[in-house]
Amino acid sequence: MKRSTREEYMRRVVLFVLIFWVSSSFAQKKQVCFSFDDMPVVSYGITDSVYQQQLMNKLIASLNIHQIPAIGFVNEKKLYQKDGTIIPIQLAILKNWVNSGLELGTHTFSHPDYNNVSFLEYASDILEGETISKKILAEKGKTLRYFRHPFLHTGSTKEKADSLDNFLKKHGYTVAPVTIDNDDYLFAVAYKRASVKNDTVLIRQIRTDFVEYIHKKTDYYEKQSQALFGRNIPQILLLHASLLNSDCVDLLAAMFTKNNYEFISMDKALQDEAYQTPVTDYGKWGISWIDRWTLSQGKKGYFFKDEPITPDYIKTMAE
Repeated sequence: MKRSTREEYMRRVVLFVLIFWVSSSFAQKKQVCFSFDDMPVVSYGITDSVYQQQLMNKLIASLNIHQIPAIGFVNEKKLYQKDGTIIPIQLAILKNWVNSGLELGTHTFSHPDYNNVSFLEYASDILEGETISKKILAEKGKTLRYFRHPFLHTGSTKEKADSLDNFLKKHGYTVAPVTIDNDDYLFAVAYKRASVKNDTVLIRQIRTDFVEYIHKKTDYYEKQSQALFGRNIPQILLLHASLLNSDCVDLLAAMFTKNNYEFISMDKALQDEAYQTPVTDYGKWGISWIDRWTLSQGKKGYFFKDEPITPDYIKTMAE
């Protein structure tokens, strides 16, 4: 083979490999939306305003550093003193969240359980919980558009679920589903208790185990998505605005990036047609939408085998 011919051949091989590598990387790209419940902050009884502000400042900074367009869901009851006056630091946290380019949704006023209250009581709580959030968003030219069910309880019967869905649509809300459901709140309680004791060894262990747990949960719901849709749909991760997640967002971002995920908004996630999949099976459960769609297609317990479990020591610490 002549030198010029050989060089041309090698250029073509390199070009082919490069195109194949780029195409494969693009095809394997996955997406995840970070969502945080119980805003403006979950402090587990620590009322110190400096502590709460530093916790949320760190969380917001980490989200911005990693360009994660997260959404936070607000319980507006947390914004008020018992005498009905606004708690300035809570209001400031929400304004800082929105001013940092992050999205807000509503999580009702007082976090009621739809399994235990009437539709009228629940609907009233939703309306009461949108007042301040709407004002904060309006200052940035935005509207309050997303609703997240407390406890992920959407209605134990078709009639109750339909009543709520119709109400939400009438008031301009889109339901914010969850696909990667998990026990981050149990880890968060354990982490807070380890932090209060200043047990640095246990603090590091909980962080490591939590990130690995979310990794395993993500892998599990990827497989469920593949089994249900034949592909990995854009995932929506449920977290809480806690010290644990404030300290772990950097680690979680690194884990998702390593696993070829890009971070997307709730808007973009819900553009996927999978989120139009109907739910036709009802119960008192608070579970992932992937699980709801699975049950609605008649798949039973065998489909849910191998779901990662929360470590026993975390459950014990969180009791």
